[in-house]
Amino acid sequence: MAPKAFGSLDMFRKTHEDFVKQTTHGAALSICAGVFMLVLFCIELSAFLSTSTKTSVILDTNSDAQLRINFNITLMDLSCEFATIDVYDVLGTNTQNISKNVEKWQLDETGVKRIFSGRNKMQSDIKHDEHHPDIETLHANGVHAIPINEETFDDFLKEHKFTFVNFYAPWCIWCQRLEPTWEAFAEDLESLEGGPDEIQVDVAKVDCVENRNLCAAQRVMAFPTLRLFKEGQIFAPDYKLDRTVAQLKSYAKDKLALEEKMKEWHPSRRERVEAQNKEHPGCMLSGFLLVNRVPGNFHLEARSKHHNLNAAMANISHIVNHLSFGQPLKSDQLRKMKRFPEFSSSISPLDSNVYVTKDFHQSYHHFSKVVSTHYEVDGMISKRNKILGYQMISQSQVMQYEVSDVPEAKFSYDLSPMAVVVTSKGRRWYDFVTSVCAIIGGTFTVVGLIDTLLHKMKGAKGL
Repeated sequence: MAPKAFGSLDMFRKTHEDFVKQTTHGAALSICAGVFMLVLFCIELSAFLSTSTKTSVILDTNSDAQLRINFNITLMDLSCEFATIDVYDVLGTNTQNISKNVEKWQLDETGVKRIFSGRNKMQSDIKHDEHHPDIETLHANGVHAIPINEETFDDFLKEHKFTFVNFYAPWCIWCQRLEPTWEAFAEDLESLEGGPDEIQVDVAKVDCVENRNLCAAQRVMAFPTLRLFKEGQIFAPDYKLDRTVAQLKSYAKDKLALEEKMKEWHPSRRERVEAQNKEHPGCMLSGFLLVNRVPGNFHLEARSKHHNLNAAMANISHIVNHLSFGQPLKSDQLRKMKRFPEFSSSISPLDSNVYVTKDFHQSYHHFSKVVSTHYEVDGMISKRNKILGYQMISQSQVMQYEVSDVPEAKFSYDLSPMAVVVTSKGRRWYDFVTSVCAIIGGTFTVVGLIDTLLHKMKGAKGL
């Protein structure tokens, strides 16, 4: 009795096969019903997979005290030694030579990273001799650091195998401080001539104010530049150590010893070492800055703690590999952001742009209007995911500088008081399942009614 009682609850009672009749029009309606359900299912599936985007504007309620700026910028013609980053804002912030969270890479001629120049690395200090007499006293027994000019430069280098040259400017305070040391260094090398400790290096100097074209041809970017030449060719790299007589002598002695040692090396090894020592004034700076959430700017500038920059040779042409605002998005957030392809171009509009200045005393300045953007993405069930990002509207233009000023690549930013809310809404999975069931059940019901009607009409005609 129990199975029969339970079976009485069956809502899908079966008709015996002997009472089932198959008809041609029934088969045709079944095929049409199947095609119709398949088409409706595809339409419903497409609607389920697609999302609708809605935007609205509200007051920005972000209470964060600081804003993160992510950057990766290549300076095509500036050495990492002189590349610095400064930050200014309307609250009076004036932070110079920022090194925290900043990496520097020296580049080769093709723009490929060659040498890691450090992370969070400040410009190194340089010691100076302070005990030398003034230059007039040192010149009492003659000038030992030979002055050369544009006319005598090439011949002088050819006549001497090794020549150590000081490219200076009379107005440069660091050149003035070095001058007695350089003269004492030249006199000291002269005193060693003919002895067992002789260092066969001739010492010279070039006034870059009187010989502007020569220094431009030598690409002298800062004063003083101390450069060793071998048989008229640069024996790289330039001198960057302490400006003392003892250190200068040690450097010259070590370079000559290295030259003798390199003669015994295999040509391929010699070429590899020479390529590593070869300097190319290119630098890639990457990292991030934490700035106040107020209008301000950061700029890339050529500056040194122990040099005066040659404004005429400071070329700040650059490539913006990447520039964006806000915390970097995680992988799952990036995947969800693909639902908003129309906003991707405004997140970092300066990316991969090249800004080259063709004349001296020029540089590009960039201005960006930054807008907070709140992305709201529906989850698969009911949870709504919120992602905070920033959009930018940027403009760039070439600015002209005074002859005495060193150009800088300036990136100004201003935060909008308004925020954009972008909502992505899709259909819930249970809506999709309900619709599919409705399609199947509705189609079977309607087609069943049509089949019954046709069957009765056919039967009536048969009578």
